[in-house]
Amino acid sequence: MKITLIETVAEADNITTFKWKPEKPVAYEAGQFVEMTLAHPNSDGRGDKRWFTLSSAPTEPFLSITTKFFTEKSSSFKKALFALKPGNSAEINQPEGNFVLPTDPNLQLLFIAGGIGITPYHSMVRFLTDKHEKRTIKLLYAAQTEAGLLFSDLFQSYGAEVKPFVGKRLTTDLLMQEIGSPDGKLVYISGPEQMVDSLSDSLVKAGLPADSLKSDYFPGYENDYSI
Repeated sequence: MKITLIETVAEADNITTFKWKPEKPVAYEAGQFVEMTLAHPNSDGRGDKRWFTLSSAPTEPFLSITTKFFTEKSSSFKKALFALKPGNSAEINQPEGNFVLPTDPNLQLLFIAGGIGITPYHSMVRFLTDKHEKRTIKLLYAAQTEAGLLFSDLFQSYGAEVKPFVGKRLTTDLLMQEIGSPDGKLVYISGPEQMVDSLSDSLVKAGLPADSLKSDYFPGYENDYSI
């Protein structure tokens, strides 16, 4: 499906939201991801396709992704993406993925985010805000800098309990203390692939039931958020 760039929004240093108009309405759930194809000259070995979690909500009239540009080591894809202007286009597949809100509104939700892993939570909370649906949410958010704590106004206005960890790493012991009893709770973890894999494994080994955990990883990002 063709999508056309509407505008870009600078969120923080080297982090930008790209807003797109799809050629036809797209049905998806908050927290899902898309495969994007961006044909560009001199493509490097990583090719012209990438997976992006949608930072927009199904209630919004556009699709958006929020991603980071690494000045020295970004791929040809990222360079082409960040060079786009409004009116330029790309292609996406139908959104997919099960990193979505539970159907039971009474479950307490613990969101764990490392860096750009905040994007699916933005989609979910934007959706809940627009639907005037109240859920109990605690967000543990690790970022390298204060400026890297994205979308804080949305989470605070929704009434989520937000615990930032700036320049600090998330540990299994810390997370288990925050989770407490897992009864009636659903734990989400989103961030760099190594962070998500290591923390997911260690949380289950520490006693968190596997069916109480959902994970969503972002390949290509360094693990600066967990030990």
